[in-house]
Amino acid sequence: MPPATWRILADAIVLVHLAFVVFVVAGGFLAWRWRFAWIAHLPALTWGLWIELSGAICPLTPLENRLRELAGEAGYPGGFVEHYVLPVLYPHGLTVHIQRLLAAALAAVNVIAYGGLLARRGRR
Repeated sequence: MPPATWRILADAIVLVHLAFVVFVVAGGFLAWRWRFAWIAHLPALTWGLWIELSGAICPLTPLENRLRELAGEAGYPGGFVEHYVLPVLYPHGLTVHIQRLLAAALAAVNVIAYGGLLARRGRR
């Protein structure tokens, strides 16, 4: 395949990764609108918390890096995706302490989301 194809695939992986992160953070609120959204969200939330707390690397990251290697890239130079999306997924200076804070914030957001969902259903 031409290098541009590998680059497009790598960019697509980043966008999927970002969408997954947004879903992990805010997916509990989707259950307010769509009754069964929690069925997909709770496993995603569990995965997100595990990644943050264990220090493991999401499999999408090595996949993206491999695709970038196949495209002949050494980093993330140029382009919208590299400049705006990647820093959200791969912040500089990320430490174990910061990861634990992120996990606590993630848990807090979802306690609010599911607490609100239960309160709404209790009123029905």
